[in-house]
Amino acid sequence: MPFLFETVRRIECGPGAAKKLGALARELSCRRILVVTDSGIKASSLLDTPLRMLAEEMEHVSVFSEVLADPPEEVIKAAVSRARNERIDGIVGFGGGSSLDTAKLVSLLSQSPQELESIYGIGLAKGARLPLILVPTTAGTGSEATPIAIVTTPTKEKKGVVAPQLLPDLALLDPELTLTIPPNVTAATGIDAMVHAIEAHSTKHLKNPLSDALAIQALRLLHGNLRRVLADGRDVVGREEMLKGALMAGMAFANAPCAAVHALAYPLGAHYHLPHGLCNAIMLPHVLDFNIAGYPGLYAELGEAILPQRAGRTQEDASLVFVNEMRRLVSDAGLPLRLSEVGVPKSALPKLAKDAMKIDRLLRNNPREVTHKDALDLYTQAL
Repeated sequence: MPFLFETVRRIECGPGAAKKLGALARELSCRRILVVTDSGIKASSLLDTPLRMLAEEMEHVSVFSEVLADPPEEVIKAAVSRARNERIDGIVGFGGGSSLDTAKLVSLLSQSPQELESIYGIGLAKGARLPLILVPTTAGTGSEATPIAIVTTPTKEKKGVVAPQLLPDLALLDPELTLTIPPNVTAATGIDAMVHAIEAHSTKHLKNPLSDALAIQALRLLHGNLRRVLADGRDVVGREEMLKGALMAGMAFANAPCAAVHALAYPLGAHYHLPHGLCNAIMLPHVLDFNIAGYPGLYAELGEAILPQRAGRTQEDASLVFVNEMRRLVSDAGLPLRLSEVGVPKSALPKLAKDAMKIDRLLRNNPREVTHKDALDLYTQAL
């Protein structure tokens, strides 16, 4: 079957890779850099060395640190205005997925007459962008390898911009930047990356041999190292494996899109400001159960990939082993398992289900059709 596969142009990976940031920006002919990040990153020491490296090579370095989780439109517009006013010629996104998504849109919109609201959807963005380097400080979103940016609208909807221009020139992976991530963030972002791989591998649309291979290897790396880095957050080797797994999962779902877990997670984040990875972790076991009720052998290849010794003799056995292991992993990660534990009341479930059904770009990829009743049932099971 014919398929199209697009990904990041260049990847630099290894301990201390962030020390190359200034030289790498210069290779892209940048002289005036805007670093897009959040206030927590700016207040930490993570940016100290990268900023020093940039300052040695650039004429001008500025930091926009007002990024918020699930970035709202006004934050993105403020960053775009800053880039234009300072005549910025290169963007560095530094941080978690929200900072990377914001950086992508700033690199595009600071060069374009288009308004942000006009490019929600697939392939609506026009024109070129500024040179773009993305430096993740968590192993989760895979945003450094996707042509996708998620925005929160004033009505609390999560909307996506999907365009090839959002793929960066360079993804820079430095495990030393992830050594101080607290366990709860490590767990949530790690599960988020695993959901990317799972949904890419089981998606109804655009599934292809390259995305499958990346999804399987991503799961091997993430599953094999999440408990390891939760036990010892200073484990550089484990942290690097997690970064590589998140990157590969991002490359996979960028080409074979996500489905119901993400569609059900987005309204939770929008209305309750819960971390996206946590929302995915809570909904994951219930969506997996829902999917194998319709397709019992759906996750057999994934079960055989991560637990070959326990996969059993049939596809149904291997699939069930996988689903049970994902449930166990979420529990072992120490994350909340129920919506009620994170402040979501039963009265909110109809509104959440209604909002989830609006995210057709994701729901239509689910291997089993999700109706409004199904969505409400899944939230109820998760309560």
